[in-house]
Amino acid sequence: MKPVSSQQSQLRIIAGAWRSRRFAFRVQPGLRPTPDRVRETLFNWLSGHVEGARCVDPFAGSGALTLEALSRGAAWVLAGDTSREVVNTLREHLQTLNCDRAEIRQQDALAMLATAPAEPFQLAFLDPPFRQDLLAPACAALEDNGWLSPDALIYTESECRPSELPRPASWTLHREKRAGQVWYSLWQRHA
Repeated sequence: MKPVSSQQSQLRIIAGAWRSRRFAFRVQPGLRPTPDRVRETLFNWLSGHVEGARCVDPFAGSGALTLEALSRGAAWVLAGDTSREVVNTLREHLQTLNCDRAEIRQQDALAMLATAPAEPFQLAFLDPPFRQDLLAPACAALEDNGWLSPDALIYTESECRPSELPRPASWTLHREKRAGQVWYSLWQRHA
């Protein structure tokens, strides 16, 4: 097992109630925070869909997508990560913001998605660690286990082109873009 780095990095909330707030997190193996430019594009794509939405972020990592969604008025975010330190850091950030509209679980993403939620979600953020074959099973679990509302939007980040991503038949590609070696895409579910 690789040692955890003591190096700190920062994320900045781009817009919304907490615009320009900065939060530190410890750099860890496999942790790739969604860059500001990519987050800005994503949330432009999601304009009109975030406020009041229930969101799920099973690979929360730095918490950038969770915090951005909450800042922009998401009603509720369920986020998860396997790292105790990541989860505690994200909980501390929410406490600093006096935000009680999120639940942060220390849990493997696929284990979390293996059971049905109490209510479906309108937005899902899937940004798993690369080269671990987690994206396709996460997409299938969201679809198969009742996590998504009939017209949900699903964001994915991966190292492969969206056309190469195994995904549920009820999802159609809405938008896609590339930043360096990262493909990021927005999918529309049609139930």
